[in-house]
Amino acid sequence: MARSTIQRRQDAERERTQLYDATLRRVMRRPRPTPNFLLALDEARRGFAGLAVREPQAWRPQMKTRDAGRLRLAAARHLFALYPVPAMLEQVWIDDTGLGEDEVRLRRDWYIVAARGGSLTKAGANAWLTRKEVHAFLTSAPGLSFDQAFWQAVARSYTGDAAVALNIARSKIARKPRGELAFWREAARFFCANPLPVEAIDDLCDYLDECRRRDAGYSLEGRTLATLNRRMHEWHRDLAAIERIEALRRRADARYTDAVAPDAQWTGAPLADWEWAPSAKEAKAKGERFVVRQLKQAAELVAESRAMRHCVWTYAGKCIAGHASIWSLRHITKERTDSLLTIEVDAQGQAVQVRGFANRLAHAAERQVLQRWARARGITLP
Repeated sequence: MARSTIQRRQDAERERTQLYDATLRRVMRRPRPTPNFLLALDEARRGFAGLAVREPQAWRPQMKTRDAGRLRLAAARHLFALYPVPAMLEQVWIDDTGLGEDEVRLRRDWYIVAARGGSLTKAGANAWLTRKEVHAFLTSAPGLSFDQAFWQAVARSYTGDAAVALNIARSKIARKPRGELAFWREAARFFCANPLPVEAIDDLCDYLDECRRRDAGYSLEGRTLATLNRRMHEWHRDLAAIERIEALRRRADARYTDAVAPDAQWTGAPLADWEWAPSAKEAKAKGERFVVRQLKQAAELVAESRAMRHCVWTYAGKCIAGHASIWSLRHITKERTDSLLTIEVDAQGQAVQVRGFANRLAHAAERQVLQRWARARGITLP
C-alpha cells in the first residue's frame, strides 16, 4: 500500500532524529572515573608490604589523574621513598609491558632499595655491575630507559667520553638479554675503543648476532674494526645474493606461496649424496672421510662461493631451472671440515666444471676421490 506524503515526512523526521541522537552519543564526553587510590596502594604494596616506611592510611593524594600507572608510582613514592630516585627506576611502576615477572620484581626491588637509601651493590646488582658502574647507573643521563642506563654505566667503566658511552647505551646493545652480558660487555668495550655512531654500532650488532648464531663461542678478542666492517659488508652481500637467488626460485616455482619457508630448496638432480672413508691403512687422519653433497639452497650456494672464493652462486638460475646441479667435495676429520672442490654437473650427468679454492684445478689426490664418486653415481668427469 502506498504511503502518504505525511507518513513519508514523519519517517524522514524520525530518521533524522535517530541520526542526530547517534551523533550526540558518539561525540559526548564520557564521564571520567574517580581515581582509585586504594587500588594503587594495593598494587604498590603487593609483595613489598614489609618494606614500607610509611603507613598506607597516611597517604593523602591531591591528584586528578586517572592513569593507573601514575597513581601506582605516587603510591610507591609514599610507601617506600625517603630519597629521590632516578626516573628510569620509577618507570617500572608506570608501565611494565614486555617484562617478565622476575624482571619486574628485580626492578621494583632496586627502586625500593634506592628509595630507602640502601646499597644496590649489596642488594644483588654486583652480579652484573661493579660498584663504580652502580654509581654511574644511578647518575645516568636523563631520558634513558632502565636498560639504556644499565649499558651507559657499563660503557662509562671503559671510557671517559660521555658521548661515546651514550651512543652505546642508545644502540641495540641495550636490547640484548642480560644473560648474554659477558659477550656484549666485551662488545661495549670494543666500541669504546673504536667509537662509532649509533647506526654503525647497530649494523655491527646485527652481524655479531649472526656470528654468535653460527658459533656460540665467538669472541671479539684480537679483532679490528676494519676486519669486522669488511666481514660485515661481505655478510650483507651474501644476504643480498641469497635474496636474489630466492627471488629466482620463487619466480620459477608456480606453487610458491608466502607460507613456504625462505630457506626452501629447489629440486636439484635426482642423485643421492655420497660418502667414502679410506681404510685405516690409507687414512691420513683419525675419522677421515670424504663427502660429496649437492647444494640445493640459496644460503648453501652463497656459503660455498664465499668459502671457495669463486662465483658459483651465480649458477643458481641454472640449478633452479634444472639445467645444472652444484656439488661440494669435502674432507672431514674429527677436528675439522674442509671444502676441497666445487663441481658443476649438467642435466646429462656430465661434470662440466671442477674447481677448488680461487678457481684452481683439482689436485691428483682429489681427482682420485672424484673418480670414486663419479663411478658410484654414473657421472662423466671432464
